[in-house]
Amino acid sequence: MTGTNQVKTLLLLGALTALVLILGQALGGKSGLLIAIVFAGGMNFFSYWFSDKIVLRTYNAQEITEADSPELYGIVRELAQRGQIPMPRVYIIPEETPNAFATGRNPQNAAVACTVGLMQMLDRRELAGVIGHELGHVMNRDTLIMTVAASLAGALGYLAQFAMFFGGRDEDDRPNPIALIVGMLVAMIAAPLVQMAISRSREFIADEKGARLTGDPLALASALRKIEGLSKQIRIHSGSPETAHLFIINPFSAGGIASLFSTHPATEDRVARLEALARQGL
Repeated sequence: MTGTNQVKTLLLLGALTALVLILGQALGGKSGLLIAIVFAGGMNFFSYWFSDKIVLRTYNAQEITEADSPELYGIVRELAQRGQIPMPRVYIIPEETPNAFATGRNPQNAAVACTVGLMQMLDRRELAGVIGHELGHVMNRDTLIMTVAASLAGALGYLAQFAMFFGGRDEDDRPNPIALIVGMLVAMIAAPLVQMAISRSREFIADEKGARLTGDPLALASALRKIEGLSKQIRIHSGSPETAHLFIINPFSAGGIASLFSTHPATEDRVARLEALARQGL
């Protein structure tokens, strides 16, 4: 299962990259293609070095020491040692809704952030399950993958807006109405769907990795149920939906048709997989 999802992620990242190049070429032929490559590369470079700082600042996250929160810090340290990765920086987000995310370009520069609500509403086993999931993302370098996906989707969004407002040019610098159609389709459908598919596949992998790291898949299953229910009652006040894929449960999720475009798999599907791991004796 894990190997299949890894291949799927690479194919989907390739699809996002191809969409950037296709739209760039539709906008301006060879010169537009070159601009798209440079634009996507620049966004990825910036995201690689600065995305973690930006997202932590967006949520007003405050770095803590062991003296500030011995239990949380101790759980992160214990699981990091089990996973044989460097100790991540630990942050607390001043939000009452229960949630958490990991960020950083690699395990050497990783950070784990938890909301105040998460620490108040989960017991120690469940909190460890959530931290295990987030460290699973770090160990799998998902934080970098998701940053690249977000950057490529962002590049597509900018290019699509340009196409919708200004149209495109062909190789002979003639108006190209196809660019307008492509731009609209990309902006509304293609990029969000590909980004969603990447995020969903990474969540399943991190769930399994975290469950194996803690040796307690049912604790993570219980935590996911709690976070899912409480997130609907206690809304997050900071951040933006563009960062939803970072969290263990989408804090900006909506019901109805909008749920079909969620960046996360259905919680019941995640719980079912975790329960299957428990039955296998993990």
